[in-house]
Amino acid sequence: MDFIFMLTRQDQTVLDGLEVMKEIRGVGLRHVGFKDVGVDKQTLHAINRAVKDAGATSYMEVVSTSPEAAVHSAKVAAEIGIDRLLGGANALEIMAAIKGTPVAYYPFPGKPVGHPTKLGGSPKSVADDCRRFLEMGCAGVDLLAYRATEADPIDLVEAARQGLGSAGTLICAGSVDRPAR
Repeated sequence: MDFIFMLTRQDQTVLDGLEVMKEIRGVGLRHVGFKDVGVDKQTLHAINRAVKDAGATSYMEVVSTSPEAAVHSAKVAAEIGIDRLLGGANALEIMAAIKGTPVAYYPFPGKPVGHPTKLGGSPKSVADDCRRFLEMGCAGVDLLAYRATEADPIDLVEAARQGLGSAGTLICAGSVDRPAR
């Protein structure tokens, strides 16, 4: 299991993300991410560069609530050179926006709603989405397990694992804020 250190608070990139990167650079984190909201594109680019300069894989999570804003965020992710793009619900459009780039994409399965994003949907719908996303060419999914509103988080994790099988990567996100989660 890997851990993604997110430069976020309250579902937004922190304003002092560059300073935090300087502080944690020597820790040896292999995965560092941030959200598509909270700071401007220039700052996102600088944070992404700092993550890569530290030898880590970079992640940007789309939490924009409109389909148009999510596609715009995907284009920004490709432009600034993100390694892995997480989130968003309009997978086909987002995949089209990053086509031809090395960005790996992990959409939200289930029914993500609002900001901070809550997750609706049953274990069956999550498993079905995981299969569908893999068929579309996604690298895996970004499951907001601990923001679930209709199902037990562990049931959703098990359903996502079933839907992905051994072919896709499962990223568990959404208020993973203590060891028990």
